[in-house]
Amino acid sequence: MNGRPFTIYVIEDNEFFNKLLVHNLSLNADYLVKGFHTAKEFLKNLDDTPDVVTLDYGLPDMDGIEVLSKIKTYNPNIEVIVISAQANVETAVDLLKHGASDYLVKENDIRQQLLKVIDNIHKNFYLKKRISYLEKEVQKKYNFQNFIVGKSPAILKTIELLEKAISTNITVTITGETGTGKEVVAKAIHYNSARKNKPFVPVNVAAIPGELIESELFGHEKGSFTGALARRIGKFEEANGGTLFLDEIGEMDIAIQAKLLRALQEKEITRIGSNVPVKIDCRIIVATHRNIKNEIKEGKFREDLYYRLFGLPIELPPLRERGNDILLLAKHFTKNFCEENDLKEKTLTPDAQKKLLAYNFPGNVRELKSLIELAMVMSNGNEIDAQDIALTSSDILSETTNEELTLEEYDLRILNIYLKKYDDNIKLVAEKLNISQSTIYRMLKKH
Repeated sequence: MNGRPFTIYVIEDNEFFNKLLVHNLSLNADYLVKGFHTAKEFLKNLDDTPDVVTLDYGLPDMDGIEVLSKIKTYNPNIEVIVISAQANVETAVDLLKHGASDYLVKENDIRQQLLKVIDNIHKNFYLKKRISYLEKEVQKKYNFQNFIVGKSPAILKTIELLEKAISTNITVTITGETGTGKEVVAKAIHYNSARKNKPFVPVNVAAIPGELIESELFGHEKGSFTGALARRIGKFEEANGGTLFLDEIGEMDIAIQAKLLRALQEKEITRIGSNVPVKIDCRIIVATHRNIKNEIKEGKFREDLYYRLFGLPIELPPLRERGNDILLLAKHFTKNFCEENDLKEKTLTPDAQKKLLAYNFPGNVRELKSLIELAMVMSNGNEIDAQDIALTSSDILSETTNEELTLEEYDLRILNIYLKKYDDNIKLVAEKLNISQSTIYRMLKKH
């Protein structure tokens, strides 16, 4: 990202003042400084694209406004600092309207003023470069070929739907079991769409207590309720221009669903404690592992909201239905782990491959990734063997009795095993089981 040095061109017809500015600016080793005495001389070298130009307003061969306009026409990103012998408010305002970054008067402290202004531009310059670099890296990361690994018919169908999703602003509903990568897919849609340079704002509805979800989504004004010590911008406003991802939408309280429906219909929200509506423009992507149609029948989800959100449905297949993709993903995770930890690449033995293909993967892709990373650490040499792959979920099932239980009872049994194993650390258990803490509290409260 470093590239060429930070380049400053000084245009000043006074030879002494020109040398003075060039000398002072050149004291900073990060700056490459060149001086020019006329506008014509400078414009011949404009193709070199300097980062900053200090422009004498009173040049003998061309008007300052004209030079500024030529610079901005060539490249609007070049910062131009105009230096004038006289302070004139009208001239300063006019120059700023034409794109000048600053207007300085030739006074005793001009050197200090100029150094300070350029220092600020220099800091912002590399910050912008860094942001631009990170944006490109994010887009590269979520390129379909980079993050979707697999050749099974099920995953190829998913890719086909994703390509349709990125070409429009249609609402997308992503369904699938836990661990299939719903948020990763939502990010891939966003970062490959026309909104890629705007915010991607994820909200895990299941992780937010019911009494706080309205404030989280719509924001609130100072003093609107106890504890509201300052105005807070909600997730809708935060995602303006970009994408709002509502994960586990099926967990949303029915009362909040009505307010969400209105926000989507009117394309505006109202902060708690305010009567002033705020216009919003964000794409909505939702995800759930629940069967929303069943939730509607049970009165837990509004039918009108369902039809508003439905949009383009994308169902992510469970890993057990993706056949040989398991091995392709395992090799992919092995390669990534080696690169991230500066290790020599390891291969899966035939026995290890058979063990992976025979496993049901209740935790899907996320579980496979964890298994591979652990196997990489536990294995010796350049191979991962079957004994290096610890399929812990089978051990958990062996701890349960052989009696016939309901799915809910089995869930509770597994939860209790984990709570015992991790000394009732709710946060850690939630991470291990890949569920929200609120889900654990609800299960414990119910039973």
